[in-house]
Amino acid sequence: AFTVTSAFAQTTEFYVVRDATTKKCTIVDKKPTTTTTTVVDNGTFKTRTEAETGMKTIKVCSEN
Repeated sequence: AFTVTSAFAQTTEFYVVRDATTKKCTIVDKKPTTTTTTVVDNGTFKTRTEAETGMKTIKVCSEN
């Protein structure tokens, strides 16, 4: 039997989002639907590692 590993079937994207209240950035795997949390800059990444690296370079995230 041929099985597809989840790594190839996965089309998850990771988003760097910023909470308007706490002003903290976090990484989520679902696009935010609330107005209090917004995706920052070009904060869409293919992997969590890319998102973590990207978050370090986003100005609003590194200010705090």
